Amino acid sequence: MDKIQFTAPCLFGIEGLLGTELKFMGANDIKPDNGRVYFSGNENTLARVNIGSRYAERILIVLGKFKAITFDQLFEGVKSLPWERWIGKKDAFPVKGWSVNSKLFSVPDCQSIIKKAVVERLKSKYHISWFEETGALYQIQFSILKDEACLMIDTSGEGLHKRGYRPLANQAPIKETLAAAIAYIAHIRGNSTVIDPMCGSGTLLIESAMHALRIAPGLNRTFSCEKWNIPKEIWQMERERALDRIIRDNSFKAFGYDIDPRSIELVNQNAKRAGVSSRITCQTRDIKDFSIGSDTIVLCNPPYGERLLDIKQAEEIYKTMGKVFERTNGNSYYIISPHEDFEKIFGHVADKRRKLYNGMIKCQLYMYFKN
Repeated sequence: MDKIQFTAPCLFGIEGLLGTELKFMGANDIKPDNGRVYFSGNENTLARVNIGSRYAERILIVLGKFKAITFDQLFEGVKSLPWERWIGKKDAFPVKGWSVNSKLFSVPDCQSIIKKAVVERLKSKYHISWFEETGALYQIQFSILKDEACLMIDTSGEGLHKRGYRPLANQAPIKETLAAAIAYIAHIRGNSTVIDPMCGSGTLLIESAMHALRIAPGLNRTFSCEKWNIPKEIWQMERERALDRIIRDNSFKAFGYDIDPRSIELVNQNAKRAGVSSRITCQTRDIKDFSIGSDTIVLCNPPYGERLLDIKQAEEIYKTMGKVFERTNGNSYYIISPHEDFEKIFGHVADKRRKLYNGMIKCQLYMYFKN
């Protein structure tokens, strides 16, 4: 099969990490953009990146891009694309998307025209007048940004942040893809010791363990494109490749603490589902009782409330953290927060900061690594 063009949406701020990851996975023509990375590859690449990417939100096939300032241009542009390369006579192909800063601003109208154009293209190729759409799902996605239309097909189904280990989460969870990015930025290795003193449902701990053990995040889930006409051998080969890459004999260990006993129970359940329970130890503990050994990496997503009372409570926690987080003996701290005055309340200026997004919430990752 010819080279396939892809795009992988990601959280703002981690495009470079995703680009590096795709390079190590053997992808070609890698081009980071705002909130996404473009790349190319083959069907093996398609399976490998879905199974193995820690930072992508989903993997989309790019059918084509073109300028569209009228509905006629949109219709003709969509109709000219090779939809028959992927979509069969019985397959389902619903349409969804968005438009920003473009003359074609009505999303429902764009959806309708794109659907009609795809139908007309497939009619001319398959010589049939009706599509029952009872087969595999080929979710068409479109974006129209500054009058440039991009037509894509989603290969992932559920977002790739849904690894399968966290069916339930407590309040204010950190997204799995962001937690994985923080683990990378914090230089977690196979011999690291990690602590999360407010571990919640354990996402930072679990993503750190999966990173250290090289466990592919998509090993325990399925993808919508597995029902497509892609040889089963490719999926088997890529899953075996991912399994072969797992490191089982390093010394990585992690500790999680939380004031809520229900959180500790949740972490243990999630860690077991993720296959990393032997590396994570959890206890009920208040942040004021925090203590640390040496050469430890602390990852932390402290609470932040929308209401005034919650914000005041969160700020008291920040003050306590500033007192108990000792910067000695090779220890480092990576704290993510949307609070603009975090450093002031915490009482220490970060050695380095990095802007990241937890979903649509703009945050800063405050890094303290100089002893």
